[in-house]
Amino acid sequence: METILHFERAEYAARLAAVKAEMSKRGLEILLISEPPNQNYLTGYDAYSFYTPQMAIVALDREEPIIITRGMDMTSARITTYLSEDSIRGFPDNYVNSIERSAYDYVASVVQELGGEKAVIGVEMGGYYYSARAHADLVKALPQARFEDADLLVNWIRLVKSSAELEFMRQAGLIGDAVIKRVIETAEPGVRECDLAAAAYHQEISGTPEFGGTYNSSVVHLCVGERALAPHSTWTDRPLSDRTIINFEVHGTRRRYQVNVSRTIHLGKPSADYVKLADIAIEALNAGLESVRPGQTCSDVFAAFHAVLSRNGLEKDQRIGYPLGIGYPPTVAERTASIRKEEKTVLQAGMCFHMMTGLWLGVQSVTITQPFAVTEEGYEPLTHTPRTLVVK
Repeated sequence: METILHFERAEYAARLAAVKAEMSKRGLEILLISEPPNQNYLTGYDAYSFYTPQMAIVALDREEPIIITRGMDMTSARITTYLSEDSIRGFPDNYVNSIERSAYDYVASVVQELGGEKAVIGVEMGGYYYSARAHADLVKALPQARFEDADLLVNWIRLVKSSAELEFMRQAGLIGDAVIKRVIETAEPGVRECDLAAAAYHQEISGTPEFGGTYNSSVVHLCVGERALAPHSTWTDRPLSDRTIINFEVHGTRRRYQVNVSRTIHLGKPSADYVKLADIAIEALNAGLESVRPGQTCSDVFAAFHAVLSRNGLEKDQRIGYPLGIGYPPTVAERTASIRKEEKTVLQAGMCFHMMTGLWLGVQSVTITQPFAVTEEGYEPLTHTPRTLVVK
């Protein structure tokens, strides 16, 4: 059976070493990793199996992580990870959706096998895939262990991308450009919103001639007409009118590395006031981007962006950026740094963000955004579609 690894073994080893170093600093002996992006980052594991419990275990005194998944998904672990057979574990299917037994009892049995009955164990308390029931079952099964919140431990390490990761981000950006182009070409009066969304999805999966895409961590956001004032709306089956606004956010995903990007299409001639709003939004976006460089804080970038808004009598109190990287449902955002007021995270080369500078101002909205990577000199755009209002 062929193993499909997207990175060199040395890169996985460096990631694991960084996680173990942080565990040692925090006094953790074992780390239970419930978040699929973090499991993928450390082992390569990739399957749509996270709707049942799965866990990666890192122990300070063990060379490899252990991946625990549903028994039938062990094959995916053999295909997508570098792990030896002893590091791939599968629980019996009678644990799945059972009211009589818990898959976390199985996880606890592996922890006990590692000598962790009395260990200090880190868990991802704020993770999307670590439920209250999961925690209660683990505490019950390991009563002498001490559980500590290690949420975001791996996420902060993921924040700075390697050169190999950045290459996948660039490829994802090319897919994102292709999706934007497809949406713009397809949007015409009379086209149903659902058909416009379908065109976006087709391109997201098809990708480019060089780089195929895959499913994303989020839905296509297609905010049309009055729903353009709702940042996270989706589509209906209504036809597009001959005079309407379409705010859309689409994605390019390459080997689970995801880039998000938004644009606004105005069907019909826009008003002078609306064109002015779009021009201000673009100027502010560009000002934020031009302020990006290592050593700046996230709040410095927000201030550069917001200075343009303030000069024009506008205000935005939401964050204007979030980190990008490995994406699994429900989100690609790494839940670490945000570009917003008072965010003191210092930018480093290799960090990737979606500068999501959409404006929703009560009666008008516009979403022209830019994903980027921080470089040694400034920033590198990850998509290359012009930052303009599209008028058709």
